[in-house]
Amino acid sequence: MFKNALVYRITNWQPATPAELEARLDTARFAECGATQQESAGWVEPRGEKHAALIESVGGQWMLTLCTETKAVPSSVVKTQLESRLAKVEADTGRRPRGKQTKEIKEAIVHELLPRAFPKRSTTPVWIDPQALLVIIGAASAKKGDAIASRLVELLGGGIVLSLVQTEQSPAVAMAAWLQSKEAPAGFSVDRECELKQPDSEKATVKYLRHTLEIDEVAEHIAQGKVPTQLAMTWNGRVSFVLTDALTLKKIALLDVVLEGATASQGKDDKGFDADVAITTGELGRLVADLLDALGGELRRDGIAPAGAPAAARVAEEGIAA
Repeated sequence: MFKNALVYRITNWQPATPAELEARLDTARFAECGATQQESAGWVEPRGEKHAALIESVGGQWMLTLCTETKAVPSSVVKTQLESRLAKVEADTGRRPRGKQTKEIKEAIVHELLPRAFPKRSTTPVWIDPQALLVIIGAASAKKGDAIASRLVELLGGGIVLSLVQTEQSPAVAMAAWLQSKEAPAGFSVDRECELKQPDSEKATVKYLRHTLEIDEVAEHIAQGKVPTQLAMTWNGRVSFVLTDALTLKKIALLDVVLEGATASQGKDDKGFDADVAITTGELGRLVADLLDALGGELRRDGIAPAGAPAAARVAEEGIAA
């Protein structure tokens, strides 16, 4: 359900009911790209069933799905046609178009070819935890996450502010300490993948794949100034993931012990979607809480923790506000 995750803190929110949000979501329902439209985005049914709800509440956890469709014309085709048209103009007028005129011709070519371009669709899961005051967006880049967070601010209303969670200790500093001491924080283990990067103009990079990291060589790279930017970890032997220096979780995978236990506990009447949501939110919710604690808790704002957050939580200084 979540291969990647960005964690946002909710503050200053007077929450609407799921029924009220459903009505708002319906006004922003996904629609396919028009003939000359390059991108379209909107909300679709999380269960994947037509005419189902656009927001699903399972065990008090709210699930949404954003669908994005893009259409692109191959750059090689645009380049070929542009060269042909520029040559024709030059032959007819004796002057080759440049600057703004060339740009306008290129835009016209793209506009003409878009109706024949094949659309590409992708979906992004969004999980809102109204009790813990967290939003988890299934994206790997902050740019994409912030774009979706902006949509959520408009949707959720109520004066809401969404802020990417920041921690008292930066992930890069923490990862460096774990690698140098060869000791992971309580409840976590370090796996066999890591990226170290020199923070200068050359960005010299060292990567370890399927390689033990409990070696002096890794500590030496850090001592020489390289900074960990990615580190593969496992939480309580239940969920594996890659932590980045931007506090993004990538390559999230529930391990066999979780899946086997879920299968054994499911009854005949259990629904696949509801069971998946319960398992995923249960595991990731505890993982995120433990990870934030391992990083010193959330960054303080005026020394006050956000209401509803865990005891160790602190809110980031800036956010996306309604």
